[in-house]
This record gives sequence, structure tokens and C-alpha cells, in this order.
Amino acid sequence: MTTPKPCPFCHRDPARVLAEDAQTVIYKDGFPVSPGHTVIIPKRHFATLFDATEAEQLALLKALNQAKAILDAAHQPDGYNIGINHGKAGGQSVPHLHIHLIPRYAGDKEDPRGGVRWVLPGKAKYWG
Repeated sequence: MTTPKPCPFCHRDPARVLAEDAQTVIYKDGFPVSPGHTVIIPKRHFATLFDATEAEQLALLKALNQAKAILDAAHQPDGYNIGINHGKAGGQSVPHLHIHLIPRYAGDKEDPRGGVRWVLPGKAKYWG
């Protein structure tokens, strides 16, 4: 019998914490796709945004704004992608809600149009 792995967002590395409040943590992503890639995590363990209370949803949006201010100051990105993977079919690999805030930089992709639509590459390009 194997012991389940502890939740990486319930058992956080203090060195990766950028900021926190009573309900949320702004946390450096462990596998960043760009410089400054951060996740916003609720302290209470639940899987999806739809499981959050209204107060938690508001706290997460407040933390998202705070994370953007931190990344603007530290990295000066040219844009952002914001994403949440919900459920196995949506690509969620850690069953603890986390909101990705991914800084984007001019030239990091030849044509960034479509943004998050590229999770399904065959349907991403909707322009001529």
C-alpha cells in the first residue's frame, strides 16, 4: 500500500512564498514557463474555484492583483496569461485550486495571438 503524496500547496516551501494573507498565498511556480510565473493559492484545501466561498473568491482576486503588482515591479512583463486548470480533462494535476499568473514578454512567442486558446492547438487560430 502506498502513502499518498502530501499536497504541495498545503505543504509549501517558505522560500517560494512572495506574499500571503489570512486566506491566500502568492507562490513562485515550481515549473515556471516564463520568468516570474506565479500561482495564487487558497490556504484552505479545495479543488476548484467553484468550491470556493464568495469570500475566498474575492480574496483570490485581490491576491491576483497583488501578485501582478509584485511581478510588474520585479520583471516588467509586457502582458500576462491568467489560467486555472479545473478537473483532469482541464489539465489539473494538483487537486488544490491554484491560479496561474504567467508573465509574457514581447518576442517570447512569434505570434502570441490566441493566448490560452493554444491549450487546444487545432482550435487556437481563429483568424485568417
